[in-house]
Amino acid sequence: MRILQIIDSLDTGGAERMAVNYANALADRVDFSGLVATRKEGLLLNQLDSKVSYLFLNKKSSFDLKALFRLRKFVIQNEVEIIHAHGTSFLVGSMLKWVYPWVKIVWHEHYGARAKQSQTDNLVLLFFSLFFSSVFVVNYQLEKWVKKNLLSKKIYCIPNFVTPNKSQANDIVTVLGGNEGKRIVCVANLKKPKNHISLLIAFNEMKLQNLGWSIHLIGKDYKDDYSDYLKEFMHTNNLEQDVFIYDSRNDIQNILSQATIGVLCSTDEGFPLSLLEYGLAQLAVISTNVGYCSEIIKDGFSGLLFDPLNDCQLQQQLEKMISNKQSRKGFGLHLQELVLKKYSKDTIIQLLMIKYNTL
Repeated sequence: MRILQIIDSLDTGGAERMAVNYANALADRVDFSGLVATRKEGLLLNQLDSKVSYLFLNKKSSFDLKALFRLRKFVIQNEVEIIHAHGTSFLVGSMLKWVYPWVKIVWHEHYGARAKQSQTDNLVLLFFSLFFSSVFVVNYQLEKWVKKNLLSKKIYCIPNFVTPNKSQANDIVTVLGGNEGKRIVCVANLKKPKNHISLLIAFNEMKLQNLGWSIHLIGKDYKDDYSDYLKEFMHTNNLEQDVFIYDSRNDIQNILSQATIGVLCSTDEGFPLSLLEYGLAQLAVISTNVGYCSEIIKDGFSGLLFDPLNDCQLQQQLEKMISNKQSRKGFGLHLQELVLKKYSKDTIIQLLMIKYNTL
């Protein structure tokens, strides 16, 4: 089997990380494993295994024919059989089918908010779904949406998995500020719908800074209005010594080893890798209840859940978590056990290979 992952960028987002995870995991299991970044490279390039064949297309527009034919040449040279297109890269993957019809296209949807959209909002996707041999999704809401709104017949829910990041000699080793044993970490890019402001509001209203607690935001800072809003809130409420923004980081395991509580506040999610990373690190977790989150976090057993539109619930769960060190330890152990059992690389890749074989 010869398989090529396609993703638009190698920034540190969930879909991007899964494209790299799949390419790396398949390198020892199939005859050819490759990865193509269509528009932009990024930090995740350093995470790509040396056994994975890599191409950067540097695509300049949606219908960049030169890039399309560079991709076609790469596919022919490497005798690729299956294109696994993640997120918005379905466009170039489907166009490849026009100029090289022998290849099979799998589209992998990671974007949780898609489940709230209509078919009218996705007419381009509807058209290109004609060329998909199959659709993979990361949660059951998306599976239901695809069945209702697209033309594909083979639709499978494939959970995400996470593996420890590879350390590189030039990686920055992050040292968290704040007091040991009182650090709250949130691994999520600074953008909608990650809803960081709910965590900042809860932290401020509960005056957790007065108890020695701190917040650590790990994820790409786009330096936009969303970012400015968070920083203005921090400034207005004198939180700049208690809330730390780190931008993108490669040493996630190192960061989480310094944390006490992991939080995810999103109003929409597909399948957040951060929850699996929290689990590997044996962190106590407070999570939004959207997307696939409630399948990972069992409220009161492997963490605590809350409605992201209800600030009071988040405060209540923070109070429970902060006030009971023994509960934190139990939640972390249960979550780690679940992640290792259900969301390991070997378990998910075995399922993936079964689905590839149905194409």
